[in-house]
Amino acid sequence: MSSITLSAVEQPSGGVGDIAALLLPDLRQHYGRRAVRLRRLAEAHEHGAYLGFAAQVAEAQQALLDSLPLRAESVQPLLANFGHGAPLDVYRLKRSGYWQMALEYLLGQLDAQPDGALDEVIQGLLAMGPEQREVCAEHLLQGRYGQVESGQAVLLWAALMVYFTQIAAALPLSAQAAVGEQRQLCPVCSSAPVASVILSGKQAGLRYLHCGLCESRWHMVRVKCSNCEATGKLDYWSLDQHDSAVKAESCGDCDSYLKVMYSEHDPAVDPVADDLASLALDAELEQQGFARSSLNPFVFPG
Repeated sequence: MSSITLSAVEQPSGGVGDIAALLLPDLRQHYGRRAVRLRRLAEAHEHGAYLGFAAQVAEAQQALLDSLPLRAESVQPLLANFGHGAPLDVYRLKRSGYWQMALEYLLGQLDAQPDGALDEVIQGLLAMGPEQREVCAEHLLQGRYGQVESGQAVLLWAALMVYFTQIAAALPLSAQAAVGEQRQLCPVCSSAPVASVILSGKQAGLRYLHCGLCESRWHMVRVKCSNCEATGKLDYWSLDQHDSAVKAESCGDCDSYLKVMYSEHDPAVDPVADDLASLALDAELEQQGFARSSLNPFVFPG
């Protein structure tokens, strides 16, 4: 169980010097900012076409958020697990039909690609019945990625992200860090982080792990492995300059790594976008014998 405990009261605003245990997602242009970042990163990038596709998905997610948001009254029935660990625990939460509506909306927003591959993925998803989609969602949420075709997984996850992120943003909760470890998974939905972020401004220097599903962030001290929480064999890697906005933290104790994003070096850094744009760093770490401890919503095995 996570050592961050949640309770059903309004989230405190905190003050200077306070360390918030949990930061819920801010929906204001949430995906729009990501799309802008992806398009900028796509410029002159060797995988610019795929970054452009990811930007198109993020734009569709923002359009969905703007035009067909999850109604407030739809959130309350989903909080049966409140006060019992992660309120949106992917292993226990009964999902509403909203996420499937979101999937169909996203599919209708995407433009055809020259090679026709996206059209094939879209048609495959449209041909699925609701029950089959739920089975695929269950596979993905429980980490059985090999059970779902990778192209379909990206779009299914995009719809699930919009669903879970809106619920997380609406949670009327407070979080408190208890003594103990076990912060590898999101305290809101029990999913893995996509990367960690070192904040700037009033929270300068604080590290938060960024959930790859509901996009909540939870605090974890620096110089500690985000996977096994050991401290003795950490190294930091980057592909370019010393003050790079994107690095990887590797752990010699569990042989895993996780990306670290430094907003002080680039205020526009986005965990999902910048992780996707730095897959060359992943290749270097894997050559060194380290395994990734996270999953990017745009890169599924298979």
